[in-house]
Amino acid sequence: MTTTAHLGADGAKPAAGDGRGTRASGRSGPLGGIGWLVWRQHRLFFAALWAAVVVGAVWCAVLRGRAAGFIAAHHIDGCSLISLVPRCDGTQEAVTAFRGTYGFALQLAEMGLLLLPVLIGLFLGAPLIARELEAGTHKLVLTQSVSPLRWLAAKTALPALIVLLTTTALSAVFAWLWQAVGDEVSGSYWYSTLDFAALGPVPVAYSLLALAVGVLAGLLLRGTVLTMGVTLGAMVLIEVVLKQIRPYLMPIATTEFGAEQSPQLPDNAWLVGQGYHTRAGTHLPENICDSVAGMEPCLRAKGVAGQYMDHHPVSHHWPLAWIESGIVLALTAVLTVFAFRVMRRRHG
Repeated sequence: MTTTAHLGADGAKPAAGDGRGTRASGRSGPLGGIGWLVWRQHRLFFAALWAAVVVGAVWCAVLRGRAAGFIAAHHIDGCSLISLVPRCDGTQEAVTAFRGTYGFALQLAEMGLLLLPVLIGLFLGAPLIARELEAGTHKLVLTQSVSPLRWLAAKTALPALIVLLTTTALSAVFAWLWQAVGDEVSGSYWYSTLDFAALGPVPVAYSLLALAVGVLAGLLLRGTVLTMGVTLGAMVLIEVVLKQIRPYLMPIATTEFGAEQSPQLPDNAWLVGQGYHTRAGTHLPENICDSVAGMEPCLRAKGVAGQYMDHHPVSHHWPLAWIESGIVLALTAVLTVFAFRVMRRRHG
């Protein structure tokens, strides 16, 4: 019985140590090996992210051009529905028309960036490792020359890079739009849930966190559907908790008003709390006097000298955004380190 060696493209047998025979079905280059497999497995979601960048850029560019043109034509830049700015007198109808025309489109863009981290956690982070463990396909890779930690690093590095690039691009494009139409005229203030989550480093940090949560949950639970549910619950919980502590991430500014003054903050200031202040400088809650009929005697009896308002001015926006993003990224790093420790403990 005879055997026939497969000939190369030039008709010659592969030389010993040539490697062409063993690498014929592999991939070379920067996406070789595990990286190429990750790309192949999740290419549809990666393509969707890049498509979102393109569509989002076009959407924001068109919306910005039209909305900025409306603002300039009606001279309503910096004007809200109820404003104390003298130049905004008589612009209430134009501001209402602007919000009716462009408000929904702006909210749609904000909602997309708010939901983006959750979608990344559900459809990229959760199945990234859980699907491999559930199907047992990781065993084949780990029996080769690839170490468990290198396998996990390769599985997460490319998705993390793509998430970083795409979310940064989307956040930058939205910030460019919001710079022209945000705050007073649109009613989409920087401190609102939608806008804060869509601006600057915040959506980028939360997206990376969602990826880390999905990977760690997949390692621990080893089931795709269960991991997706846990990832969703964890992200919602984290966002709710950080929203509650957000006003206290940096010192709050306080403005006091005299008894004859009308308490009024700038339209773009974030009101956190308010009440009364006494002549001695003590702050009393807003409901210190419950009876409307006896309000004035009650206030005089307590020595009230005026009202106060705790708030964050618009200058606090970016410091608050970077502080919260730093907390989120620190949590991401902790979860990532924990994921590698779990991998080392379970698979050596």
